[in-house]
Amino acid sequence: MDFFITGIQQIGVGTTNVYKSWKWYKEMFGTDIRILEDDTVAERMLPYTGGQKQKRHAAIAINLQGGGGFEIWQYSERKPKTIEFDLQIGDLGIFAAKLKATDIQAAHKSISSKWDKVSPIMKDPLGNETFYLSDIEGNYFQVVESKHILIDRGTPFGGMVGGMIGVTNMEESIRLYKDILGYGTVVYDKTGVFDDFKFMRGAEQQYRRVLLKWNQPERGAFSPLMEGGCVELVQALERTPRKLFEGRFWGDPGFIQICFDVTNMDALGKYCADNGYAFTVDSCPDGKVFNMGDASGRFTYIEDPDGTLIEFVETYRIAVAKRFNWYINLLKRNRQKPLPKLLFKAMKFNKVKFKD
Repeated sequence: MDFFITGIQQIGVGTTNVYKSWKWYKEMFGTDIRILEDDTVAERMLPYTGGQKQKRHAAIAINLQGGGGFEIWQYSERKPKTIEFDLQIGDLGIFAAKLKATDIQAAHKSISSKWDKVSPIMKDPLGNETFYLSDIEGNYFQVVESKHILIDRGTPFGGMVGGMIGVTNMEESIRLYKDILGYGTVVYDKTGVFDDFKFMRGAEQQYRRVLLKWNQPERGAFSPLMEGGCVELVQALERTPRKLFEGRFWGDPGFIQICFDVTNMDALGKYCADNGYAFTVDSCPDGKVFNMGDASGRFTYIEDPDGTLIEFVETYRIAVAKRFNWYINLLKRNRQKPLPKLLFKAMKFNKVKFKD
């Protein structure tokens, strides 16, 4: 294949107040480095915004300890529509995001001292320690342990490393995530009632859980930051799951997409189309560059078998340290070669500060 995927770039989270949510993520998880911020009109997402261009305020923020970022997203002129039913495990879409911690015990102690919507430390299906929490808008997060640290900032938390995605046909979904996107290692395939689910609604029911892990070579500019990560597919066995964005728009509150960092979008597009997953959105069908805040590149979307949105981003230009007008053009370097650690360290100058 002429394209490659580096890993999970970010998970999008729709919110009713972008700065309120961002401040909370910064205080709880250390997500304080602004990659970009844009307050314009979303012109390319018409299939998912009611066929109309919608003004929105979006920001991508990361934690330099490593892991994918948060794309925090809010409608600017339309009132965000919240989910009208109680989300349960296995509902269709991203019903929980996976966040990494370098030390589960320290992470649990840290966040429990500041926030009360946190589960006890539990054991996952393999016996590894984990815990769950919900944020200020009720979004679920599972905290999983990873010893990978890009830049040690003295905090137990890192960035996004995956998501829990509700599906209706496990084998069909595995084909997409495992065989097409490269999450080819089956860490576990378990069926039953799971103790670690107890923090979330619907935990008393039976589910099939398949955890898929990235098994491709590490390559790409952002590979030191992004772990390949994992995708956990969850199928409800005792009820008919509901679509999390049923009757709502992309960008409304909740996890709106899982995004992968890619190189050679044209080749990826052909590969996806040949396998039955043609792009539903393409920001640059004419080959031009898409600008978003201080970054530029190209983004596309496909849908998984249940309509969950999967985004691909090919980054062309990004700010290393905006205050010094330091940008990097990724098209003028070896696309497979990782960026040096020095450049990631310089991103500390993009740290965001909020007024109390």
